[in-house]
This record gives sequence, C-alpha cells and structure tokens, in this order.
Amino acid sequence: MAIIKLANGDSEHATPINSMDALIIGTGPAGAALAAFLANYGIRGAMIGSCPTNADTPRAHITNMAAMECLRDFGIDAECNRLATNGINMMHTRWAYSMAGEEYARIHSWGHDPKRKGDYEAASPCDPVDLPQTLLEPILVRNATLNGFKCRFDTTFVGFTEDQDGVLSTLKDNVSGSLYQIRSKYLFGADGARSEVFRQLELPLDVRPDQGVAYNVHLKADLSRYMQYRTGNLHWLLQPDREHPLFGWACIARMVKPWDEWLFIVLPERGKELETNPSDEQWEQRMKEFIGDDSIPTEILGVSKWRINDVVAEKFSKGRVFCLGDAVHRHPPSNGLGSNTCIQDSYNLAWKVAHVLKDTNRNLGHASPSILETYTEERQPVARGVVTRANSSFRHHGPVWEALGVILPTPELRVEALNELTLPTEQGRARRSRLQAAIEETEHEYHALGTEMGQYYQSSAIYTADETESFYSPEMIAKDRDLCLTRSTYPGCRLPHVWLNDAVPVERISSIDLAGHGRFTILTGIGGEAWRSAAGQVGAELGMEIKTYTIGFRQDYEDVYFDWARVRGVDETGCVLVRPDRFVAWRYDVVLGDVTQCVSKLREVMVSILGRK
Repeated sequence: MAIIKLANGDSEHATPINSMDALIIGTGPAGAALAAFLANYGIRGAMIGSCPTNADTPRAHITNMAAMECLRDFGIDAECNRLATNGINMMHTRWAYSMAGEEYARIHSWGHDPKRKGDYEAASPCDPVDLPQTLLEPILVRNATLNGFKCRFDTTFVGFTEDQDGVLSTLKDNVSGSLYQIRSKYLFGADGARSEVFRQLELPLDVRPDQGVAYNVHLKADLSRYMQYRTGNLHWLLQPDREHPLFGWACIARMVKPWDEWLFIVLPERGKELETNPSDEQWEQRMKEFIGDDSIPTEILGVSKWRINDVVAEKFSKGRVFCLGDAVHRHPPSNGLGSNTCIQDSYNLAWKVAHVLKDTNRNLGHASPSILETYTEERQPVARGVVTRANSSFRHHGPVWEALGVILPTPELRVEALNELTLPTEQGRARRSRLQAAIEETEHEYHALGTEMGQYYQSSAIYTADETESFYSPEMIAKDRDLCLTRSTYPGCRLPHVWLNDAVPVERISSIDLAGHGRFTILTGIGGEAWRSAAGQVGAELGMEIKTYTIGFRQDYEDVYFDWARVRGVDETGCVLVRPDRFVAWRYDVVLGDVTQCVSKLREVMVSILGRK
C-alpha cells in the first residue's frame, strides 16, 4: 500500500494505483456528458461523484438546440426526446397573480412565437426540449458506462499531483472510508460551483457582485385543471396586494412534469436574506398562496437555497487538468443556459482530447497536446457571454416589476399602481406602455436564438488565413446578436443546418449529420472533386480519416431547397472543412489548379489546426 499525505498534514494508506486515460470528477451534466462523449470516441476512464446517485432535484431543465446537436452526434438525443416533455408545454412564459388566478401578461417562448418559428426551424434539425436534470444525468451516465467508461458514486475527490506524464489523484470511498489513487493522463474537474479541483488548481476567477439568494421548492401539486389555457413551463407569480413574507415576495413556478410536479423558485426580499428562516408550515402556506387554490393537496419534496451568481474563470485549464461546467461559470438560470453550456464545454473538449489520445481502433488522427490550449481560448469567451447574458436577463425583470407596481413599499401603493393599468389616463397609458416594453425585452431571455446557437470560436484550431474580410461585417454588427442567428460557414462558426436528400427522395438528412462522428469532414460541390482526392491523401499522411461529401445536382446529396447554395459561402468548386465538433475549421472559395495544390493547401491547414509542426 502507498502512504499518502493529506492536505491537513495527516498520512494514510491508499490502495495500489490504477491507470487510465481520463479521470472525471463530477457526474452532473458536464462530467457525465464528457464521459459519454469520450467513451463514444473509444477513450477509457472513470467518472466519480461525491453524492450517492445522480441529481435528486430537477435543477436544470431546458435543453436547447445547441446542446441537443451535441447529443445527436452520438445518438443520445433520441432518449432525451423520448423522456422530455412535449414541446407544446413550453409555449409560453406568463406573469400572473397565482397559478389559479388572474394573469398580467404572457410571451411566446422557445421558438413558439409565430414570428420566430421559421428562425428556429432553419437553425437546427433539433428542437429545444424540457428535460429535468433528474432525467438527463442518468441518460448520460448510462451511455458512458455502456460504452466502457466506469462510474463511481459516493466517492470524494481528495487531491491531485501532476508530473510530465500525467496526474495522480487521491480519492476516498465514502462507504468504506478507504483511500485509493488513480493515475490518469488527464484530469477533468466537472464538480460544480464548489469545485475542489478548481480550488486546488488555483485558476484566476472573475467574481462580480451577485444578485442575492433564491430558494428552490420542489413540490407535488396537481394543477391540471388550470393548465389548458395557461400552457407554459415558466410562470412568474406576483401578488402586489399581499404583505409578503420576507422569504418569498415573488416566485417563478417551473414545470417539472405536466402538470403535477413543480419547482417553485422563490425570491426573498432583497437584502433581507439573512433574516429569513422559514418553517415547513410557512413554506406550505406560501406555496398554497402562489397556487391560489387551497383545495389542491400539495407535498413539498425538498427546499434548497442558492446564490444568483455572476462568476466566470479567466482560464479553464492548467497543465493536464481541465475544468468545465459550473466549476468555471456560474450564473442565474435565466435563458436556460446552465446545463447547455456544460454539455457544449464537454463537446468542445472531448474531440480534442480524443485526437491527442489517439485510439488506433477508431482511426483518430494524432493531434499535438497544444490543441488542448484552444479549449480555454474558445470556451472562455462563450462562458463570459453566457454569464453576462443570464445576469442581464434576470435584471431585465426589474422593469416588469416596476410597471406592475410590485416593488413599491406597501400593498396600498402596489394595488394603486396595478389598478392604474386599467385607467384611461395619461398615467395609465404610460404604465401600459412600460409594461409592454418590459415584457417585450424579456424576448432576450425566452427567444435568444443567437445566444443559444451563435457561438463563434477564435483560436489556433480555426484557420482564417484565407479569409479576406472579418466575420463581424457591418450587417452582422447591426443585428441584435442575442435574438438573431447568423448562419455562416465563416471559420469558427457552427456548420449551418440545411436539409438534403437523394435524387430519388428518401429520408432527408441534415447537413450537420454529414459532419461529426469523431472525424474531420470536407463539403464541396460540382467541380470540387480534387478536394476529395486531397482529403484521402492528407488523411492517410496524418493517420486519420477525412470524410468528403459533394453537395449539388446529382451529387452525393441533393441541395433540394437550394439552402446550401445560399449559405455555403464559397463557390461550388470550393470546400468547407468541418471539425469533429461540427464547427467550421476552414474554407476555400474555389478549387485550386490541380490535386497537388489542393493536397498542399489542405495539409498546411490540417497541420496548423492539429498543432502539428
């Protein structure tokens, strides 16, 4: 047995060392997704979680199209769709007095606005779904373990040491109390907002003033009788005429399961958080008030408290240790970006790790370890944008509260302000205008397609030397980038989705499904056959497969709607090179003079992207 020294100075015996490629600390959306993706790449390792099982409360729930596309690459989306709530139940976000009571306003959400449906359908072959974390995590863990990754719950991460060959981690089995060690080539900290891996790694953290605390109240209450005309998965509940308790002046009722399981996110009065310690009876009474029908039985399953954070790490990795998910970005649930960003962190990181840890059975190409440095370069700006957007969306509810009068100090003033909305006066007209404008502003939370899908990467794993103009054209800068998605093949952009088919139509296929699957992919058109030959030759030189598809009239795939012709951004003879994570790595406008020139150019690009000098 090895003798190890703990952080407190004590020494203990540990069982012999096990060795593996990847050790993941955390079994939440970030850790379990990373394990599933790596397992599907043929990488073997283990993930550990400190809790006895997966999430026991349905914290995250919206899985957006960007995350669904990551899961789709490995066929995991089918199970998610099967277990998710029907999308029609995500139709609205509402502001109301209570679940049974009067409504103040509503807005279409998650692609259900008639004006936005086309935008969402054009953006992705996937639909956003409502899938509570309690269902998502087991799907990911099961997929990972069925594909060779090990999972250990009830296990605590103690610490790590790193050398030039790998990372030695010390773990504690919480059942037996025994210590053991694992040597891995890489260590991944996906252990949440209180990440011990991140703490020991001592990475710089940008912490901005938070927006107080909130309570999650998980409860059972059958509200079916009220939901036919109140369809939606988010309901803001505001009661201006009541003397609200300090622990709960407002609430967001969130559907977990239609329509008998809910998560009521309760906001205490700002600045009074330390004065609140509600009893079970007080919680039950407040829930009944928010429901608005005392005849409905309620059962509170649990109450938890959390901070409305504004935190992002400045770096996500050091050496052979990488952090992802809530360990490096923390924000309110506004925009539904939490678990989605975690999954996309994992998807970005997984292919790079897999191509560094070459698996000859899967024919993955060798990449230099330097490519792993692009994980921070690409994902940290995304995380900072997500944290900023989520906090801004939460703050944008302030004007709604002001227009409804619910932030005034007394019930009398609040009722007077609310009643003013009904008056045919200048004051009434002005308040109604403020309410309309405030509700419309929340579109940046509930229809933020650009924020959800418009990630743009800049790093050495993206090749832009052949571009003559910047991605940020005047036309793009003029758009509302939170609401609008720019579909482009500019290097660093997500590969645009278009529907393709065969000359004799069969089941249609999305352009994104041609890419991914652990491979680099080249898309070209009529006259671009030299790129296919170049892909075969360069792939053989680098020890990897570069798939090539020709899109056009009577080619591999038919551009039946001419959508690819509109978005491909290059000539028919040009090419678009797509990374395994379905982001465009490089493009060239036309075919070069002959195959030799195409080979030379493609080799130059691939060597640069993979960090091979």
